[in-house]
Amino acid sequence: MLGAFARVVGEVRRDVRAARARDPAARGVSPVEILATWPGIHALLAYRVAHALHQAGVPLLPRLASMLTRSITGIEIHPAACIGEGLFIDHGAGVVIGETADIGDNVTLYQGVTLGGTGFATGKRHPTVQDNVTIGSGAKLLGPITVGHGAKIGANSVVITDVPPNSTVVGNPGHPVRVEGRRVEGPDADWIHLPDPIAEAIQGLSGRIAALERHVAELSDGGAPQQPPGEVRPLRTVKGPNPAGG
Repeated sequence: MLGAFARVVGEVRRDVRAARARDPAARGVSPVEILATWPGIHALLAYRVAHALHQAGVPLLPRLASMLTRSITGIEIHPAACIGEGLFIDHGAGVVIGETADIGDNVTLYQGVTLGGTGFATGKRHPTVQDNVTIGSGAKLLGPITVGHGAKIGANSVVITDVPPNSTVVGNPGHPVRVEGRRVEGPDADWIHLPDPIAEAIQGLSGRIAALERHVAELSDGGAPQQPPGEVRPLRTVKGPNPAGG
């Protein structure tokens, strides 16, 4: 029991260090204040204790601790979930981590994230999130999928298939995209400069239509005045400073 307590204390210290490293609001704040006022830290502390009790085979208490923590912090973590070192839950309201979820080291979750199951099957039914993954606000990861190392899940994405390592996923259903051809690494909260796959697809169709119109004009008698291709503008800003400070 003493060994389990020492392990929980060490894990909580790493959780506090993760909050100070990844939350700008925590920089310059003492560890005591973080422990007292950060709901993500409260939820992780309660989870560490509940998980140790669950592994020791203690009945009832782990689930009671989980439910009490949800009522206080708005974060629900099943005692049986496996969570590595350095998890940071920012704000935390509405975060749900299911029973068979497996989270690696140095993962960042924002508010509203769900690591949920699908259907009524037993066994492994929740996501596996590998190391150094960042999951944006409101994202839903459903089923026994694997999110590869260093992946980045855009806000409000719905992910139901495996995510390759070092990739960025956006949309519903979520699909991998690239950000300026660069590999995505680490807890980067810049959700503004993600590509717009819908605008890119429409732009490709517009270019194709323009090429077909030119071809038809060349085949027509005397030709016809060529029209410039339609302008396709993304629905969101893709320029400007990184709001994460990068």
